[in-house]
Amino acid sequence: MKNKKIIQYSLIHAVLAVIYVFLVALFMQNGDKIFGKIGDFVGVAAFLLLFVISATVAGTLVLGKPVMLYIDGDKKEAVKMLGYTVLWLLFLLIAIFAIMILI
Repeated sequence: MKNKKIIQYSLIHAVLAVIYVFLVALFMQNGDKIFGKIGDFVGVAAFLLLFVISATVAGTLVLGKPVMLYIDGDKKEAVKMLGYTVLWLLFLLIAIFAIMILI
């Protein structure tokens, strides 16, 4: 895989991860409005299940392609892909913080 493709794929995966995190945060923020008051046990169980699903989705977005590349023998490309994805996530986090400060 060419370096340009790795950078593009890593950006796409990072943006999708950020969008997913924002959607989960929006869902959690409006949970009471959507579902009303939920009992203690059911609410905690639902939160933990959402956490497990979120970890799986986010892990797949960040680690899925690098693991596939690594298994296919493209070890250098796998490390580059993971590194670029983490750097894009860091860049997007800094951009979000900058927007929050400016608003």
